[in-house]
Amino acid sequence: MNKLSTEKRAAVISCLVEGNSIRATVRMTGIAKNTVVKLLCDLGRACSEYQDKVFVNLKCKRIQCDEIWSFVYAKEKNCHIEQKMEGAGDVWTWVALDPDSKLVPCWFIGRRHAGAAHHFIQDLKARLANRVQLTTDGHRPYLEAVQDTFGEEIDFAMLQKIYGNAPDGLETRYSPAVCMGARKAIISGNPDYNHVSTSYVERQNLTMRMSIRRFTRLTNAFSKKLENLEYAVALHYMHYNFCRIHQTLRVTPAMEAGVSDHVWDLEEIIDLLE
Repeated sequence: MNKLSTEKRAAVISCLVEGNSIRATVRMTGIAKNTVVKLLCDLGRACSEYQDKVFVNLKCKRIQCDEIWSFVYAKEKNCHIEQKMEGAGDVWTWVALDPDSKLVPCWFIGRRHAGAAHHFIQDLKARLANRVQLTTDGHRPYLEAVQDTFGEEIDFAMLQKIYGNAPDGLETRYSPAVCMGARKAIISGNPDYNHVSTSYVERQNLTMRMSIRRFTRLTNAFSKKLENLEYAVALHYMHYNFCRIHQTLRVTPAMEAGVSDHVWDLEEIIDLLE
């Protein structure tokens, strides 16, 4: 069986983590589409397993959580019931971020309901070594999920943004509603009011949309299968956490969090396949 060399694998992965689509990667590298997809799936699975193993006993002090929308195969309104049961339709990526180290210790891809919130928060708790201050947006499923998972062992606050009416007119069709302000609500514990914020994790949403072609709006680069989206996100966070030097930190998030002692290169990520 033919195998790609490490150099060719690195070229493919470099294209994918820098925001190129599958077909663009094929054109840039000359490697067959099915080969690129198989490498993405295999390496994405390995990256997910590795991060699941090493992101434990994290000594984070603060965590911010948010959800980012995308879709698989087609938007929710265009999917049949059978397609939705297979994972098609609107999909939300739940993301937790440490604003100090910029590390993303966990994420979850699924719907935006209470069951997904419980799964996501339970995964987050399993990775923390100490009590943290948690800030989320005003999404109601967080309330019960955090209470059931952490009990009183957390300092929990919500940041509820207040939006005005969306702009009218065709020229502003894709413009967001105007944010009129934000309301901070202390839910449990004793969180530091000055650090009740979701700014860093919302900035991470932009990083995802810029680095994962599947999240780019108004294109045909969306995921056709749910598992491919999961593998792409796992690969993205492996590269983000271990390879990319954060501009404000001068090191990678994994180094700042004490998970790694050096900057990884793409060849090291590819070695996870072995």
